[in-house]
Amino acid sequence: MTNDQTANIIYLLMAMALVASSLFARRLPLGQTFRIAFAWVAIFAAAFLLFSLRDDAGALWARLTSEANPSAGVTDGKTLRVRKSDDGHFWVRAQVNGHDVRFMVDSGATVIAMSVDDARAADVTISDSGFPVAIDTANGVVTARRATIDRLQIGPIDRTALAATVAPEFGDLSVLGMNFLSSLSSWRVEGDSLILVP
Repeated sequence: MTNDQTANIIYLLMAMALVASSLFARRLPLGQTFRIAFAWVAIFAAAFLLFSLRDDAGALWARLTSEANPSAGVTDGKTLRVRKSDDGHFWVRAQVNGHDVRFMVDSGATVIAMSVDDARAADVTISDSGFPVAIDTANGVVTARRATIDRLQIGPIDRTALAATVAPEFGDLSVLGMNFLSSLSSWRVEGDSLILVP
């Protein structure tokens, strides 16, 4: 047993002795004394348990928030772990130029594709010059405008000056493509989790 463990046990015994002495000094009926003593023992046990598991509490909180909002992901150091959604896709919440945007992660997309509404809400610079881009989608070929995302943040991942495309045909769907994924040191799928490493 370490010195810290011994000190913790001594403090706990002293606290329990203090509570016990105060109960006996009040000269309460024996049944009521036991009920109060049991309540104090439960309080001390709960406090001890919370103190002992304080490191695990952070991980548990991250897990619970991930279950409630899978697209927020769970940050572990600099790694972001995103759970697969019920629709079979990986969705992430990102800050695009400081605005919240929900993206579907798609390794089949060459570049980031944004809906017109998301691009406008996030103040994404859409180019009016140059030729539009022809993009082959599941619904056929779409003509999109080139755009630039000044800053994109997803959990611990921070990227600047990312190319994107914007088109009304994307509807309300915004997609994170390979130009984002290839900027990472690694990314992989493990079971039902997408792991993004900056």
